[in-house]
Formats: sequence, structure tokens, C-alpha cells
Amino acid sequence: MHLRILHRTTFTYAGNAHDSFNETRLRPVRDPTQYCHDFKLAITPPAEPRAYDDFHGNTVHYFEVIPPHPKLVIEAVSTVTTVPNADRPPVPRVPSADLERSTEREMLAEFYSSSHYVPLEVEMWREAQDALAEGRGDVWGDVRRLGSHIYRRFAYRPNTTGVSTRATDALKLRMGVCQDFAHVHLGLCRSMGIPARYVSGYFFNNTRRPREIEASHAWIEAWIPGHGWAAFDPTHDRPADDRYVKVAVGRDYADIRPVNGTYRGSPTRSLKVLVNVREAPQPKAEKPKRATLHVSAGSSTPAVDAPEVAAALVVPSLTRRAK
Repeated sequence: MHLRILHRTTFTYAGNAHDSFNETRLRPVRDPTQYCHDFKLAITPPAEPRAYDDFHGNTVHYFEVIPPHPKLVIEAVSTVTTVPNADRPPVPRVPSADLERSTEREMLAEFYSSSHYVPLEVEMWREAQDALAEGRGDVWGDVRRLGSHIYRRFAYRPNTTGVSTRATDALKLRMGVCQDFAHVHLGLCRSMGIPARYVSGYFFNNTRRPREIEASHAWIEAWIPGHGWAAFDPTHDRPADDRYVKVAVGRDYADIRPVNGTYRGSPTRSLKVLVNVREAPQPKAEKPKRATLHVSAGSSTPAVDAPEVAAALVVPSLTRRAK
């Protein structure tokens, strides 16, 4: 599937902001499930972004806007090809006991330990035990059962949680959005010793089924010995397919914030995030030698002729510093 994604974040201030420093994680990754053909980043007021890869392999763009400015607009446009479902290798059945003996697991301790948004408290372990009350099976089967448990027992309720909500909070509330569902799923998997990581990205809603309204989205990947990372979406109770575009991975949301930064000046007056995902024409070259990165310091806005799919999943962070 060929997809074109527009992600625009607009900060508008009550007065002027200045000395703004920002990081973004908006460029889709390149892995066995997808290929990012093109990526453009445009910033207004003009800035010159630079890039590096973080500890988890995500592309991070960072830039500064020093002069006073009443508004900051960060716009990313990506073109991605996802691998058809039929061409993806099946996830093997690996007994849970084999995972515990796996030497691969020893290298992934950060993904089965507590993290900022996913504290492994006893309540999380009890929930996982309830979800797997019929006994452990194979690793991927356990991951799917834990995700299905969240889908059945938790209500999708926007505006009931916030960007600071942790997995243990969502567990008590029994409701939230996809970010919360992903954090709880991570907690359940890790409580059972299964390495799992947070995934941020986009979901193309081409079926118009109930609840499938997110363009910006979150799900998890679990480590399966001999296979690698396998993706499951607890919000929709299914493995991630060719409608999903991965942007960043990490221990939890703290590692993958789409927009994060600080500035001096007036408090933020308003924040608007727009995401559009639509099908794109098939690229001329099926596999170009390298993905093309265009970084623009101007304010040009690429044309988007598709209807808006949904607003963004989470609120970007832009922290005000003291004058």
C-alpha cells in the first residue's frame, strides 16, 4: 500500500515566543514492513533542522527559532510503501519456556523492565495473570491474548486521560485512548517477562469501521525469539497490517514524543494538530537506492486534496522556560 501522510503542528502564542529549541520524531522508519520513499520537513518561522539517530534508531530532527515569533508551524510530509500482508512472514509459535531460556531476551532487559509510563506494579501482574488464567502458551499467542483482554475489558473514551497518564492509572480507570491501551499492553507483556516496546505511527482508515478513526496511532511490538519484533494493536484487537505506518519506537511514549521543546516568552495560547493519511500513486521505482530527505526552512504548505482522516493522537510538548 502506498500512503502519503501530512502531519502539521501549529503553536500560537498569546504574545511572542523566542529562543525556541525543538526536537521532532516524525520521519517514518525503514524496516522489513515499510519503505519511506520521501520525507519533507517545513518550519515556520524559517529554521535549519539537523538530524541524528537516537538510541532506539529513530530519526530526530532538531532546530532553533531565536527571534520573537507569535506562531510556530512544524509540518512533515511523508510518502511510504508498506509491505502487503501476504508477503509478510508468519509469526512462529515459540513456547514461553523457550523465551525465558533465549539468549536474545538477555539483550532486551530495558523492554521487560519498568519505564516512566509503564511501572510494573503488582496490580499489573495480577491483571496479566487474570488475562492468561487458562495458562501460558506460545509467546505470540500470549501477546495476542493480553491485547484482546484490553480490547474486551477497557472502554475507548477520548478526553478521559491525558498525555501524562501512566499505564497503572489507565488500568484503574479501565478506559482511555490508544496511547493508554498500548501502555497497559506493554505492562501486561512485561509482567509476564515478554520484551515489548511502544510504537508510534499512523493508521490508514480505509474501511470506515466503528472506532477505527485514528490517523496518528499507537500500538506495541513484542519480541519473538527467532523472528524479531511482531506488532499488535490492542485498540483494534489485531496484528498491525499494511495500513499501519511506523514512525518511532521506544520503551514508552516518553521516548517517542512527536514534537518536544522549550521556549521563552508568553504561555502557549493554542495548539492545533492536523494529520491527513491518504493513498498515493505507486512510485515509479519500486525500491530506490535510498530514501530522499528534503528539509525546508520555508513556510510552503504541500497541497493535500484528501479529506482529513483524524486529528493527532497526543498533544506535543513545548515547555515554557522562565524569561
